[in-house]
Amino acid sequence: MPSWIGAVILPLSGLLLSLPVRAEVKARSCGEVRQAYGAKGFSLADIPYQEIAGEHLRICPQEYTCCTTEMEDKLSQQSKLEFENLVEETSHFVRTTFVSRHKKFDEFFRELLENAEKSLNDMFVRTYGMLYMQNSEVFQDLFTELKRYYTGGNVNLEEMLNDFWARLLERMFQLINPQYHFSEDYLECVSKYTDQLKPFGDVPRKLKIQVTRAFIAARTFVQGLTVGREVANRVSKVSPTPGCIRALMKMLYCPYCRGLVTVRPCNNYCLNVMKGCLANQADLDTEWNLFIDAMLLVAERLEGPFNIESVMDPIDVKISEAIMNMQENSMQVSAKVFQGCGQPKPAPALRSARSAPENFNTRFRPYNPEERPTTAAGTSLDRLVTDIKEKLKLSKKVWSALPYTICKDESMTAGASNEEECWNGHSKARYLPEIMNDGLTNQINNPEVDVDITRPDTFIRQQIMALRVMTNKLKNAYNGNDVNFQDTSDESSGSGSGSGCMDDVCPTEFEFVTTEAPAVDPDRREVDSSAAQLGHSLLSGSLVCMVLALQRLCR
Repeated sequence: MPSWIGAVILPLSGLLLSLPVRAEVKARSCGEVRQAYGAKGFSLADIPYQEIAGEHLRICPQEYTCCTTEMEDKLSQQSKLEFENLVEETSHFVRTTFVSRHKKFDEFFRELLENAEKSLNDMFVRTYGMLYMQNSEVFQDLFTELKRYYTGGNVNLEEMLNDFWARLLERMFQLINPQYHFSEDYLECVSKYTDQLKPFGDVPRKLKIQVTRAFIAARTFVQGLTVGREVANRVSKVSPTPGCIRALMKMLYCPYCRGLVTVRPCNNYCLNVMKGCLANQADLDTEWNLFIDAMLLVAERLEGPFNIESVMDPIDVKISEAIMNMQENSMQVSAKVFQGCGQPKPAPALRSARSAPENFNTRFRPYNPEERPTTAAGTSLDRLVTDIKEKLKLSKKVWSALPYTICKDESMTAGASNEEECWNGHSKARYLPEIMNDGLTNQINNPEVDVDITRPDTFIRQQIMALRVMTNKLKNAYNGNDVNFQDTSDESSGSGSGSGCMDDVCPTEFEFVTTEAPAVDPDRREVDSSAAQLGHSLLSGSLVCMVLALQRLCR
């Protein structure tokens, strides 16, 4: 069929010219676009009923269109909102992982400490009665400081534990020598002999190693969960650049302007847009993966030799064992102290003549390693760690995978298998440009998003630094070392425990070394054996003698 239906005859220099006249093409309806636009909650007053010339468009192709300037502006903002929501939804798993697991671990550790303190108090009240209650602040202070360390307080674990044993030696030395009066200066001299005399046997040395590395690992791991939670929450809230918003509008809603409401973007086209818009987030991936690896290694320590549950469950028995060692060695300890600090003055006759009550219960329930605390987390540490390890592994490479996760959604693109019937940014046809690599520098030739590779996102760089600092702390915790610790709230900080790092400079690589403390399973067998011996030893005649002496002093 000819494309003209008539001709106009015009005289020109004596010649007759026939000019073809194009038939008036009927403009396409914008009915589907109006329906889809209204479904988004926009007013239909903005949209024409039929296509209009598109010279006014700033983002979409300037061809016949169903979009006015106002529509293009509104759809650009809609593109921005939808993109921000997409990123938040796609990162939901990693964010909820860190939020929920931080809550569980924190609940578990806090209640573990509460249970350990209650267990020691109950056992010592049954065993030593009034003697313990009159000196209970020594033990209460121990748990107060452990809790303060865990919550980010400025506590040096080694010094705090040394102080505990020194104070306990001062109290016990007075109780086993009630016939003497000791001044403050004399007791200070006594405490200086703690390391030399080892009055409590090897318990303080072993317990210091076990408590220090277990608490360092527990506190650092929970702090790692806090940092992971904060970084994930912050990075998930994106602020797209003007170049990104233009690319999003062109990809998501320029098909509307062409009347192609049901045509979705080509998969590779979507990938290039997302890689350009999320270039800085992808750069977070390297440090994030190193952080996750470090978290996994500390998690393995929590399962094994740094298991805080296996340390705190029997701490009452271990301290009681230390007291028994002191009681058994009391004569030798006293003789060496008298030799080093001088002969003390005799106590008043009334005090040394006090007698003990006839009824004193020296029995207590032996420790049962099968009994685990019932915590708010409702589980044991082993089960918590197994769960978090699985979740952490799934969160690796999450930031560089964002474009792929978003673009594989069938509501987002036409799918990887449909390369012909999809929107390529200009029309319904195959998308030809190659897919860009991940990261900011690789977007220099991104055909869809105008990315300034010379200006990295400052906010993302701050998150990278936060991860780097936390990873370094985790590396030190893996080896049982602590570094100067700053709480995320900036309200409190903790100083070094363990061997730490000199001048706050720490190694950048792991040094996988073993510690001198016993492994968990042998340690637990040791606890079982100690508990069994304690049950019998506390009934021995030597302990009764000590009890009588102690009660004479306290009456």
